[in-house]
Amino acid sequence: MCPLLLMEHRAETGTAEAGSGVFLAILRPLWYRYPFEIAYKKGFINMKFTDLNLPEIVMKGISDAGFTECTPIQEKTLPLALAGKDVAGQAQTGTGKTAAFLVALFTRLLSHPRQTKENHPLALILAPTRELVVQIEADAQLLGRHTGLTIQAIYGGVDYQKQRSALQEGTDIVIGTPGRLIDYLKQKVYSLKEIEALVIDEADRMFDMGFIADLRFILRRLPPFDKRQNMMFSATLNQRVMELAYEFMNLPEKVSATPEKMTAERVEQVLYHVASKEKFSLLLGLLRKEGMARTMIFVNTKREAEFLCDRLTANDFPSRVISGDVDQKKRLRILDDFKSGKLPILIATDVASRGLHIDGVTHVINYDLPQDCEDYVHRIGRTARAGAEGKAISLADENGAFHLEAIEEYAKQKILVEWADSDLYVKDYKRTKPKPKSSGGLGASKGAPGRSKSFGAKPKPQGRSKPQEGEKVTAASVLTDHAKAESVGAGEKKQRRRRPRQKKPAGGGDAPA
Repeated sequence: MCPLLLMEHRAETGTAEAGSGVFLAILRPLWYRYPFEIAYKKGFINMKFTDLNLPEIVMKGISDAGFTECTPIQEKTLPLALAGKDVAGQAQTGTGKTAAFLVALFTRLLSHPRQTKENHPLALILAPTRELVVQIEADAQLLGRHTGLTIQAIYGGVDYQKQRSALQEGTDIVIGTPGRLIDYLKQKVYSLKEIEALVIDEADRMFDMGFIADLRFILRRLPPFDKRQNMMFSATLNQRVMELAYEFMNLPEKVSATPEKMTAERVEQVLYHVASKEKFSLLLGLLRKEGMARTMIFVNTKREAEFLCDRLTANDFPSRVISGDVDQKKRLRILDDFKSGKLPILIATDVASRGLHIDGVTHVINYDLPQDCEDYVHRIGRTARAGAEGKAISLADENGAFHLEAIEEYAKQKILVEWADSDLYVKDYKRTKPKPKSSGGLGASKGAPGRSKSFGAKPKPQGRSKPQEGEKVTAASVLTDHAKAESVGAGEKKQRRRRPRQKKPAGGGDAPA
C-alpha cells in the first residue's frame, strides 16, 4: 500500500503515530491534487479503474468487460486524457490502448452533453483497416453499453446504403476508415462541424497504407484543434507521425509504454532455418507435434496463401484465407468461425496483422518472414494478448533469411534458433498443384474474334464435302471445286502479304514490343 494511504487509514482508525498528523496535513493537499504523480508514477501501487473517478455508467461497462487494473499504457494515458489534454501514445499491440481512448472518450461526451438539436457526430475514431474498425466498434459497444451513446462503424465493402442511412439519422460516435468516410462527407450525408473528440489509431499504419492524404482531407474539415480533444495512438511514434501530431493536435503529451523488448513478454519465439522446398514438410510436422488448437499462419502474398490453404486442407488441416481482396461479408464470416473455434487455422497476409483481437490464439507461424520488420512485431502480437501466453514460430528460407537481421534489430532481441530433426519433416503428404495465373496475353481469352484456338495453326481446307448418297459427281463439279479452293488459297496468301511487318528502329535495336 502507498505510505500516504497507510497514514490515512491509521488516522481514520486512531492508530496513527505521534507527529504523523503534521506530516499528513502537509501531504494530503498534494495527494488530492497530484494523486497519480505521487502514488502511481512512483510505483507504490497499481492503478485501478476505481481510482480514476469515472462516471458510474462507464464503470459498469468496464466491469462487464472484466477490467479491474490498468495496463501501463492506460495508467499513463487516462489521467492526462481525463484532464482534457491531447495525448500521443506509443504502445505495442495488445496492451489495451483501445480501452484507454474509449474510456476517455465516453467520459468526455457524458460531461459535455450535446448543445444543438442536430444529430451530427460528436466523436470520430479513425482506423486504417476494416478489421480494426470492427474490433473497435465491438469494444465500444461493450464498454459503452450503459452510456446511452450511439455508435456507428463506417467501412467499405459492405452495407453501403445501411451505413448511409445510419449517418443521416444521426449518431454520437463514428468509427471508420478514411475512404468510406470521405465518400459520405462529399455527399454531405453528415458533417464534422460538431466533433468534440478525435482519435487516430495505428497512425503509423496510415502512412504505410497510403492514407495520409485522405487523413489530412478529414482533419482539415474538423473544428480548430483547440476546440476539440485529440488522441493519437501508434506502435511507433516516428518523425512523420509526430509531425502530423504537432500539425493537427494541441500541444500533445507524448507517453510511451513500450518495454525494452518490442515484442510481447509472454511470447515464446522460435526460428527454424529451412530450405524453401521443405517448408511445407516442416510445417506439417510442427502442426502435428505442437497440437495447435488455434493457429494463425502469415504469408507475404495472396497467391502463396491460397496455395498453402489448398495443401493444408488436402492434408486434413482445415484452413481458410483472409487477405485484402476477400469480400467483407466473407471475411467477417471467416473471422467468426475462427473466433468460435470452428476453424482451427487461419492463413493471412499482413492486412490482418493489426487490429484483430482474437482470444486464445495459441500459435503464430511466420511461413514467410516479413520484409518489413514492423510487421513481424504485429504478426506475433496476435498471440499472448492481455497477459496470456503464446508461441511464435518463424520459418526462414534462403530468401527470408536476408530480413532476419533487421527484424532482430528492430525487436531488440535475438530469436532463439532451433534445428529440426529429420523426423519432424513429413514426407508422405498429399501434393496439390498451384492455381494457374490469369494471363491476359495473346490467345489467352476464349472465343476471341479473329483468332484460332491454337495460335499460328493453319485453317482446315474448305474443299467440297463428301457426296451424299444418290448424288452424281461430274467433271464440271470437280473443276468448280478446284477453282474455289485455288481462289480461297490465293485470298489467304494475299491476306498474309498484307500483314504489316515490324520495322527495326533506326538505332539498330530490337523493335518495340
